[in-house]
Amino acid sequence: MSRILATLAALLLLSAPALAGDAARLADSLTWYGQSTFHTTAFGPSLYIDPLDLPDTAPKADIICITHSHKDHLSPEALKKISTDKTVIVATRDCNSKLKWVDKAEVVNLAPGQSVEVAGVRIEAVPAYNIRKTKYHPRSNKWVGYVVSGAGMALYHAGDTERIPEMQAIDCDVALVPLGQTYTMNSVAEAADSARDVRAEIAMPMHYGLAEGTRADAEKFASLLSGEMEVRLLDAAR
Repeated sequence: MSRILATLAALLLLSAPALAGDAARLADSLTWYGQSTFHTTAFGPSLYIDPLDLPDTAPKADIICITHSHKDHLSPEALKKISTDKTVIVATRDCNSKLKWVDKAEVVNLAPGQSVEVAGVRIEAVPAYNIRKTKYHPRSNKWVGYVVSGAGMALYHAGDTERIPEMQAIDCDVALVPLGQTYTMNSVAEAADSARDVRAEIAMPMHYGLAEGTRADAEKFASLLSGEMEVRLLDAAR
């Protein structure tokens, strides 16, 4: 009987959801370089999303995810700093013309709903688009955000998007959400609602301080979610 109970206990552990501490561990691992640029090693490999303005000391990349081809998300200069002959770049197809110089890195194209596993890390492309300000990020462009998962953790990087219905299908530990209000979200409140939609334990605002949004907006984002989830406001690494 004790052997059966032990087996059942082991099966329950295998099927258990991520521990609460996993969200904190993932959040602790994140470095924000401003705009939408994040780096983490929480999943094992050195992984960047939308590298833009990186210092010369930035770690080399095993995996780079690019949400779309706008110049504040796809920077050849930043990519050259961190790419090696072992780097895998995951990007939307419209990025390819700007990646022609990358002869030493593998490029994998994803569209919304597609996924790939790289070095044990699952990378799923999810929709990212504008509903009202469609001239900036039309749905027809098939640009994306990413859900990166592994080691019992899930990170959602929303990309450039408004609050969209597809967010309801996402579950994550940490959500990286643009604040708007010029090109992405229509309000800080909409950004906060997006963090609620994806059931994040920890939310971090991004895409502010350059072309839209301010530190005051980030502080408002935190206040709107106070008592519901943890919000971390990072200083951009330089």
